[in-house]
Amino acid sequence: MHPTPDLPEALPAGLPAPASTEQLDGLAHDLRAAGMKPLRSAGDLEGLAADGFVYSPVLQPLLCGRRAQIGVAVSSAEEVLQVATACVRHGVSLTVRGAATGNYGQCIPLAGGLLLETSGLKRLRHVDDSSGVFTAEPGIVLSDLDQQLQEHGRELRLVPSTMRTASLGGYVAGGSGGIGSLRWGFLRDPGHLLGAEVVTLEPQPRLLQLDARAAEPLNHAYGCNGIFTALTMASAAAVPWQQLVLEFSSWDRALEASQQLPASALVLNALCTLEAPVAAQLPWPQGCPPADGRAHRILLLAAPDALPLLQSWLPQLQGALIWQAPQGQSRGLPLRELTWNHTTLHLRSQDPDLTYLQLLLPQPEGPALDGLRQRWGDGVLWHLEAVRSMGRQRLACLPLVRWRGREDLQALIDHARELGCLLFNPHAITVEDGGLGVVDADQVAAKHSYDPGGLLNPGKLRGWR
Repeated sequence: MHPTPDLPEALPAGLPAPASTEQLDGLAHDLRAAGMKPLRSAGDLEGLAADGFVYSPVLQPLLCGRRAQIGVAVSSAEEVLQVATACVRHGVSLTVRGAATGNYGQCIPLAGGLLLETSGLKRLRHVDDSSGVFTAEPGIVLSDLDQQLQEHGRELRLVPSTMRTASLGGYVAGGSGGIGSLRWGFLRDPGHLLGAEVVTLEPQPRLLQLDARAAEPLNHAYGCNGIFTALTMASAAAVPWQQLVLEFSSWDRALEASQQLPASALVLNALCTLEAPVAAQLPWPQGCPPADGRAHRILLLAAPDALPLLQSWLPQLQGALIWQAPQGQSRGLPLRELTWNHTTLHLRSQDPDLTYLQLLLPQPEGPALDGLRQRWGDGVLWHLEAVRSMGRQRLACLPLVRWRGREDLQALIDHARELGCLLFNPHAITVEDGGLGVVDADQVAAKHSYDPGGLLNPGKLRGWR
């Protein structure tokens, strides 16, 4: 049994008081003097007040209604520095918002203050044509960034299923993996984030250029210890990925294929395994046969040279290829928008009583999955994603869970842990509890250095308290 409950019942203790009218008026005066327009109307602030925390029935009552007291949109690093200086001068907390596609309430202010809207920071500043290393601003939408990289023969290594709307800064600050994790692991693995331009909230805020080592503590820190104004990252050589849908009549055979395919020499960018009841509720691309509720499906993004081997191997795996199309050339939703948290999104659109978990399965995966499926029956629907973790091919699990109350969800979490699963908790508020559950001393040290007054996104970094 985990020593403390995983599902918060209240907001974190020790939150600062909301800013006073005097503080807000002073801050608004400074923003206007710098040529920016402070946002103070209820309508403006309501529009900046939500992200994907609604996926969690635990977070909904805690975060609904939480919003900033003032907002401002920026379009340059110099404006970010001016906003930071004004917030420090008046003692007003600051929360950064990207495209708000995350699921943990990362950009929901817990203590009011100012919300910094960064979508105007959207330039691809530079691409090194020899290495593919690029520098881009945090507000750039990932699909736009990837399209611009394609012009250089490159592509993003990792993208979320929400890449059509998600921003680069929000993904690095709050994301962890996604499409590409099968090849490249997770965003916090060394070699992805190679540097960052950052604004601090010191007594005299600075614009810093950090190398890979110095930038590492700001990776996946919810904007608690610095404000990104540019990110330098590695890219990959572009591949004309093929979208493939495989079908299996047996769950055991689908699981076996999910284990064997990533362990082969095939070049794969994603592998998503869907239990039959999940597949039956998804909106498949045009031309792909609808799922009948009896067959399980594997979704692949594969390099073109994978097709000959797959076609000869599938009969041995007791599977069948039922649809294929080049990525970007099919009609309807792209296959990636049936994977990762888009799977959750689609099923919740039909049944809002569903929520989800995020687990890394132990190896071999079969015993843990069998134990969970036997105990929880149709209260849990199974969705797996192949990933690379610590250099090894693993299966992550994003099961759809029917909400039957906090005790039932906690019992499922406890059972998964007993079977050897590692939890990445989507029902947590803090950086640590949504990740490995332990305090990252480097993240806390960076906050002491760059935000000594604790003004950045207060309440989200448990180690700071």
